[in-house]
Amino acid sequence: MPRKTNTDKAGKERRNRNEVRTPRPKPKIDFTVDALDYKNVTLLRQFVTDAGRILPRKYTGLPAHYQRQLNRSIKRARQMLLMK
Repeated sequence: MPRKTNTDKAGKERRNRNEVRTPRPKPKIDFTVDALDYKNVTLLRQFVTDAGRILPRKYTGLPAHYQRQLNRSIKRARQMLLMK
């Protein structure tokens, strides 16, 4: 009887269950949560590209909770015409 291998449908190798993934490095948040406010435009501009797009979590390194709060603050600042 043939033995099953650790490959998926595309033929790529899957990880063994014994292998341990290296954890993602913890982001260094150098601001308080209270600073994530729509009035703090200087902080919000760090998380927006020149074209005005909000950077994703992959680049900001923020936890999901802070990223959602950041998105809300940026959108509110845009509505108040504090930033583009």
